[in-house]
Amino acid sequence: MKVREGGRVINAVVLVATGVNADGRREVLGMRVATAETASAWNQFFADLVARGLTGVRLVTSAAHQGLVEAIAANLPGAAWQRCRTHYAANLMSVTPKSLWPAVKAMLHSVYDQPDAAAVNAQFDRLLDYVEDKLPDAFSHLDNARADILAFTEFPEGLWSQIWSNNPNERLNREIRRRTDSVGIFPNRDAIVRFVGAVLAEQTDEWAEGRRYLGLDILAKSRLHLLPDTGAEEATDSILELSA
Repeated sequence: MKVREGGRVINAVVLVATGVNADGRREVLGMRVATAETASAWNQFFADLVARGLTGVRLVTSAAHQGLVEAIAANLPGAAWQRCRTHYAANLMSVTPKSLWPAVKAMLHSVYDQPDAAAVNAQFDRLLDYVEDKLPDAFSHLDNARADILAFTEFPEGLWSQIWSNNPNERLNREIRRRTDSVGIFPNRDAIVRFVGAVLAEQTDEWAEGRRYLGLDILAKSRLHLLPDTGAEEATDSILELSA
């Protein structure tokens, strides 16, 4: 976002967290306007969510921004972290020769097409074998990221498509951007909070009235249903998605 501060126009970012609560419904947990997407900004954001009552988080899905990952570990001990598969593919592409990327991309996608955790890991091993000799940089990249991009396999198969990427939050980001582009430059940060907050409140209402994001049978199976849903201000959530 562009905002006026100190007589000049600067860039600011909006950090957003959405969650899936114990009732299987999505909700916006919080937002924060920051000067940049720094470790300090993410840490303050998480600390505020926890102070407002966020608890019971079993999994966080996000991109691999270092400050973000560190803030997750510091503020949500015990929560697993899933590295967004979409963001990861873009990261892997940066270390893969353009001519070989279609083949590597196809094999990476095939990892996510497997029916169970054992098959996912077996296919990942095949991908590593394919790149080990011809693409050492890609091999190291994949090998180092394995635990993070396959964290979803610790959860029931029925949840995988909802938890292995941050795409739902990216769609929300696009809607926020569509609305804020019409403003151009905000007069101050409070104006950003009011405007984006209204968009997020509208989205939360739609989620509350729509179908559940996760079925109660899947939640029960995965033992994510820990405590009764207590609402956005004192949320007990199972899965957390983050974006900026």
